[in-house]
Amino acid sequence: MSDTISWGTAWRIAKRDLNARFKGLRLLLVCLFLGTGALAAIGTLTGAIESELEGRGQELLGGDLEVEVWQRDLLDEEKAALEELGEISGGTRLQAMASAGENAAPIELKAVDTKWPLYGTLTLADGSEASAPTPGEAWLGQGAIDRLGISVGDTFRVGQVELTAKGIIGNEPDRLSEGFQLGPTILVSEDTPAAAGLLAPGAMYQSKYRVAFESNRSPEDVQEELEEQFPNAGFDFRTRDRASPGADRFVSRMGEFLTLVGLAALVIAGIGIGGGVSSYLEARRASIATLKVLGASSRDIARIYALQIGAAALIGSLLGLIAGVLVTPLLAAALDGLLPVDTGFVFEPAALLIAAAYGLLVALVFAATPILRARRFPAMALMRARVVPLSRDGRALTWVIGGMAGIIALALLTARQPLLSGGFLLGAIIVLGLLALLGIGIRKLSEKLPRPANPLIRNAMANLHRPGSSTSALVTALGFGLSAFVLLAAIQSSIDGNIDRRVPEQAPDYFVLDIPRDRVGEFETLVQADQPDAAIRTVPALRGAILAYGAPGNMIRVSDLEEIPDGAWPLRGERGLTYSDELPIGNSLTEGDWWSADYAGEPLVSVDQEFAAAIDLQIGDLLTVGVLGVEKTARVANFRQIDWENMGFNYVLVFSSNALADAPHNIAATIELPEGAPTGPLLRQLVKEFPSSSVIEIGQVLAEARVILSQVGLATFAAASVAVLAGLAVLIGAIAAARAARTYDTVVMRVLGASRRQVLVMQLAEYGILAIILAVVALGLGSGLAWLVITQLFEFDWLPDWLEVLAVLGGGLVFVLVFALAGSLPLLKAKPAQALRAL
Repeated sequence: MSDTISWGTAWRIAKRDLNARFKGLRLLLVCLFLGTGALAAIGTLTGAIESELEGRGQELLGGDLEVEVWQRDLLDEEKAALEELGEISGGTRLQAMASAGENAAPIELKAVDTKWPLYGTLTLADGSEASAPTPGEAWLGQGAIDRLGISVGDTFRVGQVELTAKGIIGNEPDRLSEGFQLGPTILVSEDTPAAAGLLAPGAMYQSKYRVAFESNRSPEDVQEELEEQFPNAGFDFRTRDRASPGADRFVSRMGEFLTLVGLAALVIAGIGIGGGVSSYLEARRASIATLKVLGASSRDIARIYALQIGAAALIGSLLGLIAGVLVTPLLAAALDGLLPVDTGFVFEPAALLIAAAYGLLVALVFAATPILRARRFPAMALMRARVVPLSRDGRALTWVIGGMAGIIALALLTARQPLLSGGFLLGAIIVLGLLALLGIGIRKLSEKLPRPANPLIRNAMANLHRPGSSTSALVTALGFGLSAFVLLAAIQSSIDGNIDRRVPEQAPDYFVLDIPRDRVGEFETLVQADQPDAAIRTVPALRGAILAYGAPGNMIRVSDLEEIPDGAWPLRGERGLTYSDELPIGNSLTEGDWWSADYAGEPLVSVDQEFAAAIDLQIGDLLTVGVLGVEKTARVANFRQIDWENMGFNYVLVFSSNALADAPHNIAATIELPEGAPTGPLLRQLVKEFPSSSVIEIGQVLAEARVILSQVGLATFAAASVAVLAGLAVLIGAIAAARAARTYDTVVMRVLGASRRQVLVMQLAEYGILAIILAVVALGLGSGLAWLVITQLFEFDWLPDWLEVLAVLGGGLVFVLVFALAGSLPLLKAKPAQALRAL
């Protein structure tokens, strides 16, 4: 066998030695199964959602382009400009109240013309198709039917008109583009809101017009043309490519997080693969030595065991791909209602190929190192490896660096967020390097520390730095595994904190919109007559678009900006405006002074400090807004910090009274009722006495928000669990590999007179020392990554439950110690004579 054997001969040898149940390579199988399966499921799900958003953009939006404006209808010249583009369909959207007998409910009133929908089909709950309702009729969401206590064919009231419920909405084609609902939908004809008295001057409503292009034009180009033609109109635009910006943003953020989870699972899996292959080759030490004695070259050894490991890697990856496809419907079901995704099986070939490439490349990188170490040394060195460990192969480091570079290149070429994925993998390499250095540091430190008097502790410390110790492998595995525990606990508890703590604590019971200015006193009297201890807060409510800002004589027109600066979102379309003589509740001045209650000078405005910083606005600068087609300019008097979590009225811009009081507008109010106060009687009275006003029950809104956030939490929990499962597999594999290496040591200890209890105490002491050190590292690493996910990806508040996080970390430590103890029990059964003969 002086010549190198062929690949066919190598495979025959490998196949004879390969256990049918892959004994010794199961850790590799499990790790690749979890890592590849995670990436396959993530890629398939996000690919399916993005394809759905892209392919159904026209249907989800209801057109190729949508133009939206607040508190007015489009002017004739604006409609004419849209009609030149193709067929248009218009209508209004507003919050309103519906009532039937003693029942009342806040609703989202959606008035559409006879051309609606331009794309897609309205389907009723009974499966029939329907078009826009005729005057006097309405299609109702199931929630509206339930809350009003009516059936199909019954009548109900909205404002001053009586309507007939003609059917229940099953599928509303453009629902996703309408955004978050503050009540169930009721579809009515385009003239209904005006007939109901809901469109009086100053009322809060939106006019929406969708366009179906006659020619194949770019919606973005058309949008730019309309912005240039009507620079001060205050239009909000949506295009078929971004039919639902909220959904696009959510998919982007969730996709980023899930991709990171998948890559984390693969990195953790790689650690397990390296440990598993090392353990497998250690068990095959005698076979490798025998082959070398018989004349096998180092290249032959590499071919034989590379084929064995490659076969296991292929099977593990294939099983992972199958599992990824099978689990996708479960993830889709968790996001049902949030995103347009089919809950059936989805097949995305590109995503599966990328997942397989990642898995096999990771297996190649992490498995190559132990193979290179085993192939280089002569048979006698392999025979003595128990007592004299094999030295490292310098080429292994080059191989790992090259392989990692290949994985990063694959991430940059194929990932939806290449910089994020590449940066994460680079960070993972750095973390691996730091953990490796920590392992070396622990070995060096344990060697230099004074020797404890207790012989058991002394031996445990010696095990950390003795030749052939598995300290480095255990540090890497335990560090990543425990960090995964902390990461999951911090993310999940922080999401729960956002759901359960901040919002409910400070929310009023009702928001009331469109209260006529001349009836505010009557409104307050009605509320206090029913609930004398109710807290009422009223504010003027207007809508307007920021048209220009900057220093006098050098103002910047928003329409001239090539792109909106980061953090300057109030420059997009129309925003809520108000005026006040006092600093709003929940706000604090950060710069400048507030105007007096009787101020009558130059119009002034107070600006949110974050927005001011985003556009480089200074005290004394000017700011121009368009309100119902009228430009109003005010001087910046001060900056405020806003507590956005108080669930009250928060405005980026607050003007002095003399700046906006002459514009048509109504009043908005919040009502906080005493704890335990009944809400039904007050709601019915408000609907009866103020039919054109809208009452929003915050409890219902919060319940829907909790459902949405719970779905997000469930999805993140399911995804992050994959990384935790990979971490568990790696922990178990690392401990099992260490156990295999301890057989010789345990036998020697037993021959020298050590009892079973003493052997177990030494094992627990060694793992206990490592676990305590790595728990501190994992707490910092895992919570840091969780902070990035919560605050930067999801843009939630950082609200972890540290007791829960510490409890989960403590559970991980207990798991490590219990499994270490369980793994040590078989060592006590090893017969010295048999074990020594096998060495």
